[in-house]
Amino acid sequence: MTERIGVVGAGIVGLAVARELARTRGAEVTVLDKENRVGAHQTGHNSGVVHAGIYYQPGSLKARLCREGMALMREYCAEHGLPYDEVGKLVIASTGAEKPRLKALAERARANGVPGIAELDALALREIEPHAVGVAAVHSPHTAICDFPAVARRLAQDVADLGGSVRLAHPVRAIREISGKVEVLAAKRRFTFDRLVVCAGLGTDAVARMAGHRGEVRIVPFRGEYYALAGRSRDLVNGLIYPVPDPRYPFLGVHLTRKIDGEVVVGPNAVLALAYEGYRWRDVKDLPKILSWQGTYRMARNHWRTGIKEVYGSLAKGAFLRAARRYVPELTAADLVRTEGGVRAQAVGRDGSLVDDFVVDVHGPIALVRNAPSPAATSSLAIARHIAGIVPALTR
Repeated sequence: MTERIGVVGAGIVGLAVARELARTRGAEVTVLDKENRVGAHQTGHNSGVVHAGIYYQPGSLKARLCREGMALMREYCAEHGLPYDEVGKLVIASTGAEKPRLKALAERARANGVPGIAELDALALREIEPHAVGVAAVHSPHTAICDFPAVARRLAQDVADLGGSVRLAHPVRAIREISGKVEVLAAKRRFTFDRLVVCAGLGTDAVARMAGHRGEVRIVPFRGEYYALAGRSRDLVNGLIYPVPDPRYPFLGVHLTRKIDGEVVVGPNAVLALAYEGYRWRDVKDLPKILSWQGTYRMARNHWRTGIKEVYGSLAKGAFLRAARRYVPELTAADLVRTEGGVRAQAVGRDGSLVDDFVVDVHGPIALVRNAPSPAATSSLAIARHIAGIVPALTR
């Protein structure tokens, strides 16, 4: 009898999981999503960077699945004629005080098996980015850019070609386990699955609550805002220019990113959003839920100074300009034009800690992806393989 598996979430991770389960297990897969298009949220609102794996703790799921996922993404894009360009990344130390952290980053990258890592001085970095400045840099030549929304659309087509279905405009309203099965009410239809995988991103907590598994972490949304470089100023950036990251946070700081369509964006910051899909300041509908999690208060207490700085950056264009000019000093205020941002689903523990690694919880026949922020898009095909390995262990 054909196994029936439901996947909640038609972002790039959910679609990759659905494809993998249909492809390798021959399962009848149904993807459910409340939006009317695939990749409507995190997949469609990021900068399109295919990360090489230089940042992540060696031995972590992020480190392993990012490296595997990058290779799989490159192959998948080549197979389907999707754009993919190894533009390379410079992580630049702008002061001597940052050089020890930069050195540690290079060592971590090598420990993760990232190929081609090179440590550059101030002169050598300008051979790669002639308009950039800094005292030293780490170069990752195989860091790439692609079109993640296009990948998501292709994955959805794969699911259909493999006999599955992607049901859009099907918000999940209720979940219950009964007689070894999982019943899901979505829109006005009732589905019965042998197993269920939840890849709901910003909606993770709501779906987990329906399933009766609130868990020990909650999603706290962080809005990331961007400016685009206007006109010829985009020619000042060849590839990707990043700051040395603050090890206290899973965010990479404001950086300059050339996108697959030729646009260059500056950002993102990381502002606490007031709604799970809070793309604007006036989106506040989920604030009581966000504040009801004790981890939110503890996080705010621990990082309030950084929070104030990020809010200021959100409200003041000059803050973005100063961050960008730290690495590309030729930029002017006229070169920056506000563009579309996104919201990141970041899991926060009860103690206020920002969960750094990918997290997948298993509850009987239900697997819940609790934390899949960046580099989840890069890692999506590898995350899918990882979850496909978990699914056989889900009890009925």
